[in-house]
Amino acid sequence: MSAATTDYPWLADEPVQGPPVPPEWLGYYPAPEPDRVTRFVQRVWTRSPIWAAPAALLVCMAGAVGYTLATNPTVAGAGDAPTCLLKYTTGFVCPGCGGTRAAWYLLHADLPAAARHHAIFVFAVPFLLYMYLAWTGKRLFNWRLPQLTISPAVMIAFVAVWGVWSVLRNLPWAPFTAFYV
Repeated sequence: MSAATTDYPWLADEPVQGPPVPPEWLGYYPAPEPDRVTRFVQRVWTRSPIWAAPAALLVCMAGAVGYTLATNPTVAGAGDAPTCLLKYTTGFVCPGCGGTRAAWYLLHADLPAAARHHAIFVFAVPFLLYMYLAWTGKRLFNWRLPQLTISPAVMIAFVAVWGVWSVLRNLPWAPFTAFYV
C-alpha cells in the first residue's frame, strides 16, 4: 500500500484517474476545520434516529395540506391569505401561481379543475409522491422499490416547459388568456 492510501484510506477503493499524485501533495493543504454551524448540524444528523428525516418531511407535507384545507384558496380574494406577492404587486402570474388552488382541487379529487389552475403541478405530484415513498421505504424498511432517477436532460426539459408555460400564461391575447388563473 502506498503512503497516499495509508494516510487516506478512502482513496484505496478509487480507480487511478490521471497520473499518480506525489504523496507529499496530499498532505500539503490541511483539511479546513468546519465552522460551529456545520459541526452542530453534523452532530445532530449523526445522533438523530433514522426515521427523523422522513417524519420531518411528512410533517411539512401535512402542514401544507392542512394550510391548504384551512384557507380554502378557491374563494380567497386578491389580498386574502394565501396570496402571491408577485401577482399582488405586479399583476403578473408567477410560475407557481395556481398551485395552491390546484392542490385544493386535487385534495377534493377534482382533477380537471386542478389541471386548469396549474397543469404542471398536477403532472408533478404523482412523481413527487412516489419519490417520497420510495425514499422512505428504502430508508426505513429497506424496501427495494425502483428509484425514480431524473437525468439532467429531463430536469432541464421540465424547467424549460415550465418557463415557457409561465410566459405564455401572462400573454394578454387569445388563446393564451385561457391559461390565466
